[in-house]
Amino acid sequence: MSDQRPGADQMRRTPSVSCVFLCHDGHGRVLLARRGAGARDEPGTWDCGAGALEYGESFEAAVAREVAEEYVTRPLEIETIGVRNVLREELASHWVAVIFAVRVDPAEAAIGEPHKFEELGWFSPDALPSPLHSQLPESIKLFRAWQEA
Repeated sequence: MSDQRPGADQMRRTPSVSCVFLCHDGHGRVLLARRGAGARDEPGTWDCGAGALEYGESFEAAVAREVAEEYVTRPLEIETIGVRNVLREELASHWVAVIFAVRVDPAEAAIGEPHKFEELGWFSPDALPSPLHSQLPESIKLFRAWQEA
């Protein structure tokens, strides 16, 4: 039987799972962070929060952990609002993004990872800051559809 594994010069690529969350105040505003120089990609752009699902972790536990890490607060409500297959050839990245609407207390939100984020702000989905991270518009569409439902 032959070995079907990729050769040493080829890397087997598999998509990762990311929990993307749009924190909101329950009154229509969303919390966005401006990405700093230490961000993985697209520094200077405004984006919602996200993080990788860890082995053995539930979606809700991953979202709660990431909200605490990024925004120093806890979720009051977590709802799944969609799933996206994200393939970015220019960055050679592929992930499955599970999108969540997460209600938080605006008074508690703060920057928890200053090496990644420079600024936080609360915005209406109809009046977002600029420039936006390339992946944010699709998540905002899901959030708006969720709000209308």
